[in-house]
Amino acid sequence: RANLSKFSEMSTNAVLQVENLHKTYGDRPAVQDVSFRVVPGTIYGLLGPNGAGKTTTIRCISTLLRPDRGRVVVAGATDPRAIRRRLGYVAQEVALDKVLTGRELLALQGAMYHLPPAQIQVRIAAVLALLELTEYADRRTGTYSGGLKKRLDLAAGLLHEPQVLVLDEPTVGLDLPSRSAIWEFLRQLRQRGTAILLTSHYLEEIDALSDRVGILDRGKMVAEGTPDQLKDGLGGDRLTVKIREFADRPEAEQALKLLQGQSWVKSGRINTLQGNAINLTVARDSDTSVVRSLLTAANLPLFSLSQSRPSLDDVFLAATGQTLVDADLAARELSRK
Repeated sequence: RANLSKFSEMSTNAVLQVENLHKTYGDRPAVQDVSFRVVPGTIYGLLGPNGAGKTTTIRCISTLLRPDRGRVVVAGATDPRAIRRRLGYVAQEVALDKVLTGRELLALQGAMYHLPPAQIQVRIAAVLALLELTEYADRRTGTYSGGLKKRLDLAAGLLHEPQVLVLDEPTVGLDLPSRSAIWEFLRQLRQRGTAILLTSHYLEEIDALSDRVGILDRGKMVAEGTPDQLKDGLGGDRLTVKIREFADRPEAEQALKLLQGQSWVKSGRINTLQGNAINLTVARDSDTSVVRSLLTAANLPLFSLSQSRPSLDDVFLAATGQTLVDADLAARELSRK
């Protein structure tokens, strides 16, 4: 767990520092002692299931919530008003006035940031071009597709040229072409030197975009580092064994117990979402060719066997004891009660 002394050792070029953030709703802790930093020209990904504390964390950073304890520093500023001048925030839910055109909405945004009138139109033209929205700028936003609305929301968040851009689930609900377009745009922003804080529960999104990753679970930071560091930290490969395309649970449990008895298997679990497949973490130099003979000796079939490098989901599993999908489902069930 991080503490304030850790931050005295941080590089002075961190444009966003979150120090021991803590926020409680009633008697329920939503964020507990969360700490991380983001430097210019990088994307920091916060990964976690619904209810992990991602949105609470970024609302505290964006001054929409006051933390109970801890500190947020944005480009040297700790005062909420100064932070808002340095930071752009794009919420998960797009909130646009359907009557306004895209250009009118951006002009309103510029006025709210007290930008000089002479600069507003110049900046509007720049962000419209950056997000390829110029041809749609004079249409009412109520006619926009979901992807266009999200791009306009991003344009509004960038209009005042923030040093830090905070994005809460920026591609949730979008189709694949729209998601790909936003991914490419974020990579361009990173190349321009913008620091980006991105929350998501899409594993592939965080893995593809992030220079560093923080994994949240139940309000706590359970793992933090570069994607490669986190995966290499597991010290092995992922082995997926399916005894049948859709195996019975008792057979899967029998196979798991057999395989976990091998010295080269570090951990294992049954993945119900994969038809009771067996997910193992194994030593990289292990001879997995013996799996078939082990199963055959126990009168168990082998439907498929695949070995790969660990994923961020494996990192989450190692840190929390469940996959990200399982944690997400559990959080949704809890919210219904």
